[in-house]
Amino acid sequence: MMENDHIQITPAEMKAIASIVAKDQAAIDKAYAEGLYIGGVRHVLTRVDDDIYARAGRDGVAITAAKSCIVIGLHSETQVAGNATSVVAALADHLKKTGY
Repeated sequence: MMENDHIQITPAEMKAIASIVAKDQAAIDKAYAEGLYIGGVRHVLTRVDDDIYARAGRDGVAITAAKSCIVIGLHSETQVAGNATSVVAALADHLKKTGY
């Protein structure tokens, strides 16, 4: 469960995210076609490479994996998407270096 302004990720949403992080092509294709839901909000998947990025209007989400966890960062329209992605990637790198 994740909270940010009372946003909660459901188990089904987390399963979809984990499948995309694991490079499950069927899950990636489904998310491109139907959207990636986070806290019940549909995000349009825009990029899946080492990181995942999706948008909901002017808000966005950056997702990346460490060794044993998935880091999810949400940003609003007042924040620069590239900065949010960089922060999420830096946190994941730090977690990897510390064994997570």
